[in-house]
Amino acid sequence: MKLSQRMDQLAPYLFVEINKKIAEKRARGEEVISFGIGDPDTATPTNIIDKLCEAAREPANHRYPETEGMPALRQAMAAWYQRRFGITLDHTSEVLPLIGSKEGIGHMAFCFIDAGDVSLVPDPAYPVYAVSTKLAGGEPYYLPLKEEHAFLPDLDSIPQEILKRSKLLWLNYPNNPTGAIADLDFFKRAIDFARKNNLAICHDAPYTEVAYDGYKPISFLQADGARDVGVEFHSLSKSYNMTGWRIGMAVGNANMIDALKRIKSNLDSGVPQAIQYAAIEALSGPQDAIASHNNIYQRRRDLVVDVLTDIGCRVQTPKAGLYIWAKVPQGYTSLEFSTDLLEQVGVLVIPGTGYGPSGEGFVRLSLTLPDAALVKALSKLSAWQDSHNRFKSKH
Repeated sequence: MKLSQRMDQLAPYLFVEINKKIAEKRARGEEVISFGIGDPDTATPTNIIDKLCEAAREPANHRYPETEGMPALRQAMAAWYQRRFGITLDHTSEVLPLIGSKEGIGHMAFCFIDAGDVSLVPDPAYPVYAVSTKLAGGEPYYLPLKEEHAFLPDLDSIPQEILKRSKLLWLNYPNNPTGAIADLDFFKRAIDFARKNNLAICHDAPYTEVAYDGYKPISFLQADGARDVGVEFHSLSKSYNMTGWRIGMAVGNANMIDALKRIKSNLDSGVPQAIQYAAIEALSGPQDAIASHNNIYQRRRDLVVDVLTDIGCRVQTPKAGLYIWAKVPQGYTSLEFSTDLLEQVGVLVIPGTGYGPSGEGFVRLSLTLPDAALVKALSKLSAWQDSHNRFKSKH
């Protein structure tokens, strides 16, 4: 048999390889504590679980769902956006449920990208933006996110010959992996840039509800003109600890939403209805679990930042998101530092280059370790520093 040419450029997904390395070490009886994937470690709120159980017993919810989701779910999503961001959405044309936001992000490229077209992709970034572009036959053009520019892309640096071929601009704030945030002024400049260059904007916003120190992240759609040029992807995964439930949404420009719905209707059968009812409960029911989860993450954030600073990393304490983006100690590359921690003390952190070339010099750590594992991992990091200092003193 002969696989398609696109498979030649499709590497295994980042965390598949990471999990393989962890499994190999554990198979040898070695302990590994992972700061890898951002998968909330605390339970989904009980009211959401109860609603799922109730809905799962209804035979009507055992049948094929509609791709566009139940009207009640789309209404709940629109109402949540109204309460949270003050944005009024038409649930009939500007809201589309997704089988997790990753699915919608992956499919959006097929709505815009033909062979030879370009997507403007942040670097470093969530790998799916670039991968979906390649699968659709297009080319990603990487926009370096520099620390000196607050990890915002320099849109004016894009060559005209690239802009002529570009269809999509991907943005993501609060940002994964850097933890950076964006304000309305940046979003407005991006919107003006998109208008000028006939681009569509896709803003990935799964971390707006994970924030600290009183900060409240904004929505891209709050900027004037956003719905004229773009959509926003959101997810219940991080907001309500529902990563395994696979439920998210795309909202915004009606034409983009319609295109995504048409792609999806030909490739999937929508979100199971019992999960749709659970999502309605999540969006419409008590919201106090969000603050409770954020208190846990903020405490962990502060502990991790302190230890990383002690071992020679430079860290900007993030205001939002589930991750710490840390500059590695002097003398290390991202991969060398990650490898040394894994081999010496059994702690896994993600090299920044896993998210793009501009991630060199950084590592990413997730805050989703249970407290006991976190304390143990931080103790191991401190032990690495102690042994590292003893080695340097001998040489």
